[in-house]
Amino acid sequence: MILNKIKKTALCFSLLAAVSCTDNFEEINTNPKEATTQQLDQDYNSIKSLFKPAFNRMYICDVTWQYQLQQSLQADGWSGYMTTPVAFGAFNNHDYALNVGWNSFAWDDAYVNIIAYLYKVEQRSKGKFDQFYAWSLIFKAATMQRITDMYGPAVYSKFGADAVTYDSQEEIYKQMFKDLDFAVAELSKRITAKEKTSFAETDLSTYEGDYTKWVKYANSLRLRMAMRISKVNPVLAKAEAEKAVNDPIGVFTTVADLMKVKSPVNLNVIDVMSHAWAGLFMGADMESILGGYEDPRIAKYWETSDVTSGQYKGVRTGIVYPSGTTYGKFSKTAARTKNGEITWMSTAEVYFLRAEGALRGWNMGGAAKDLYEAGIKASFDQNGVEGVAAYTANNVKKPKDYADPINAANNAAAVSKVTVAWGATKEENLEKIITQKWIATYPDGQEAWSEFRRTGYPKLFRITNNKSGGVISTELGVRRLGYSQSEINNNKVGVESGIAKLGGPDNGATRLWWDVNKANF
Repeated sequence: MILNKIKKTALCFSLLAAVSCTDNFEEINTNPKEATTQQLDQDYNSIKSLFKPAFNRMYICDVTWQYQLQQSLQADGWSGYMTTPVAFGAFNNHDYALNVGWNSFAWDDAYVNIIAYLYKVEQRSKGKFDQFYAWSLIFKAATMQRITDMYGPAVYSKFGADAVTYDSQEEIYKQMFKDLDFAVAELSKRITAKEKTSFAETDLSTYEGDYTKWVKYANSLRLRMAMRISKVNPVLAKAEAEKAVNDPIGVFTTVADLMKVKSPVNLNVIDVMSHAWAGLFMGADMESILGGYEDPRIAKYWETSDVTSGQYKGVRTGIVYPSGTTYGKFSKTAARTKNGEITWMSTAEVYFLRAEGALRGWNMGGAAKDLYEAGIKASFDQNGVEGVAAYTANNVKKPKDYADPINAANNAAAVSKVTVAWGATKEENLEKIITQKWIATYPDGQEAWSEFRRTGYPKLFRITNNKSGGVISTELGVRRLGYSQSEINNNKVGVESGIAKLGGPDNGATRLWWDVNKANF
């Protein structure tokens, strides 16, 4: 089973040593202040080579057990997407007995295998080859948005300094917006000048180095981040969202715009965990919501189960699992996660972000209802399914009750009650927007978990086997990951600065800065 697949690593993860303990010691530790003749002769190769880890490690797409530790054993389950029905001993994130070893990996890997390399790009390109510096800032913002939304305060402005203290999450968000300002302005200037791209041979995404597409991604990422802070700083959120949408190049509007990266080894790690390892199954929430709506995307996301012939059957997260094989015949992943591609951001998500912005009264270039329906259509188009008009007009079908054929004690009435068709009130329509965004964003459980924490939607089944000892509320669920053990061991001053800015104990119950306990409107 999966437990046997989790390997120990020997990486030196301390942030104090992050720039000096990578596999490419000499490359990372060279610190040229000026461009060299050799650098120019090699067509910027000493800069270009530093981008590859960001493509492979943002959403780990080449080593299955590493993706499992980065995201599968945390957000993919807490988002309601899928679950690994194995007890894993005394410490298991699914039952809120959080495993610090698992939960350290996303932090450690991001700093050692992405941020350290981007820091070197900055050293080699800033003020000299600013197209590369601008590109690195987009990667940096995308990486740190994920890390700060997992952990809270983190190292951002002081990375590479001797004293590695943490920035607050508010400071990180404001700096990410500034970094995207520079990136968009720099690349837009080069687009206007009709400059040939410098990224083509280095770009491992489907963008093939196209500056315009990268600006669209940067703007769309800004829109995502703006919405994330909409409840804690609505003035800044509105300004940043409108800046993204109203930029001359704009945000994603067609399915061709979406950002995705091909695995370098043609591997889809989720498919491996579900099929080769037989240990990752459809979540009960997926069955309830997609099944209740009779959503045609279900066949793209999941296979029918062997326990209920011809039907889709999910496993409820956070219950008592009698054995690693008890739920082994439930629905496994299907075509969506078999092509070796990882979607970093979809056009459907962008339409749903704009729909929520319009619902809040922001200038999003369209009416909330129209943008919401465009988001559904974009997701249908992305997944190659038909029937969007009838689906969008549905004002009858709702998520369905969940029945566990193995143990009736796990049965539960549907917690979400909304239909798909546009409704009458802001709160009702927000629930519809987030529910549809949740469906469309699959399989990125990290983003889905963040939106669940921000809005409370979609409404998900609660776990029944809470083993946190009263630390984490069953009703609220996990709100963040605790800091990396390597940081606790090697950067005590940094961790203490982070906890002070966190405003609560370093555990899974403390809310992040944007995760405010207030109404959505």
